[in-house]
Amino acid sequence: MQVSVENIGTLERKLTVKFPAERYETQVSARIAEMGRTVRLKGFRPGKVPATVIKQRFGDQVRGEVLSDLIGSTLREAVQQEKLQPIASPAIDTTGQPENGEIAYTATFEVMPEFPEVDVGELEIQRAVAEVTDADIDKMLETLRQQRRSFDEVARASVEGDFVMFEYSAKTADYRFPAEALERAGSVIGSGTLFKALDEALVGRTAGDSFDVEIAFPEDFRNEKLAGQTAQVHFSIIKVQEPKLPEIDGEFAKLFGIVDGDMENFRKEIRANLERELKAALMTRLKSEVAEKLADAHGELDVPRQMVQSEAQGLAAGNVPEGQQPPPELVEAALPFARKRVIAGLLMGEIARKQDLKADRKRIAEQLAAIASTYEEPEKVIELYNGDPKLMSGLQNRVMEDQVAEWVAEHAKTTRLDMSFDDVMRPANT
Repeated sequence: MQVSVENIGTLERKLTVKFPAERYETQVSARIAEMGRTVRLKGFRPGKVPATVIKQRFGDQVRGEVLSDLIGSTLREAVQQEKLQPIASPAIDTTGQPENGEIAYTATFEVMPEFPEVDVGELEIQRAVAEVTDADIDKMLETLRQQRRSFDEVARASVEGDFVMFEYSAKTADYRFPAEALERAGSVIGSGTLFKALDEALVGRTAGDSFDVEIAFPEDFRNEKLAGQTAQVHFSIIKVQEPKLPEIDGEFAKLFGIVDGDMENFRKEIRANLERELKAALMTRLKSEVAEKLADAHGELDVPRQMVQSEAQGLAAGNVPEGQQPPPELVEAALPFARKRVIAGLLMGEIARKQDLKADRKRIAEQLAAIASTYEEPEKVIELYNGDPKLMSGLQNRVMEDQVAEWVAEHAKTTRLDMSFDDVMRPANT
């Protein structure tokens, strides 16, 4: 086997491999002979199908399979021989035809970059710290209480917090919604389900009220023909209901699996859940901080374009409905952020390799238990992960990322950032 390597870019390599055509023909003959012993064809006894018949019926298929197998095996040998690290499956180009007693193909691919010395000691990292307080537990109890509220119909005028069922139509100069009659809807005033102007129009109304209000619809309203338009909106109030909140007592606790209704146990359960969520959120913040600082410190690092493109594709896909392909302009816009993420991911992997960090089995078990605890049948979730190498590999990678982030924070110029539970849990874009 002959192998040659050509650098066709900073990280792109073109590998040319040639192997004897005799090797190919020998394997084709062997495969056809094997099929003659096992294939069943009408008119022939088992194991007695002539090679000429096999060649006629399956020759092209066999030759294609053998060529594919040979390319795969010789490519692995060539890559190992040349000490190359392809980052994805290579693009193969070949005629598959012998020339001068050899069959040749080219494999084009990108390789891993040469990593610089990563001096984390110069990185300035902020590590967020927070704890769950009694006030956070009280707030969660109130949230659970709101989730379990019921509504009773009332004859009075509506106020914030009431549920109002109504029918409406909206009319602009050249458009009416709905085209005929009225559309029925319902909302809790002040819940954020409706935009502010609609909410305000429903305050102080009683069942049976019918009225018209001029309303300016927001630019991002879901109905494109009303978005950004001022319309005359007709309302007809069907009913008004006021919220009825349950008492926070033993019976309430039983609704959440506290069999004995003990409020102290209920609060302990809530604290444990909040602490688990907080721990995960703090680690997410730390990983994001470490990744950003690593990427900023090594922004000049050459990284495989294919990895960046794939990352950008994934980021863009998160902004379109599931199952749809993101438009090229969305993928293009995601490329700068994707590049930073790829740089950070590669550098964190390099740190793990250099420092010989291994995924901690105890932490893997703890994370799996945390994931499983959010489901009704935790043992089945644990069984699913243990039986699925892909799921388990993903979990191990997350644990490894956690450990790398912590190692970097321990060796960098790290300062403590005290935060409240709410601030940690609040989405970054709010």
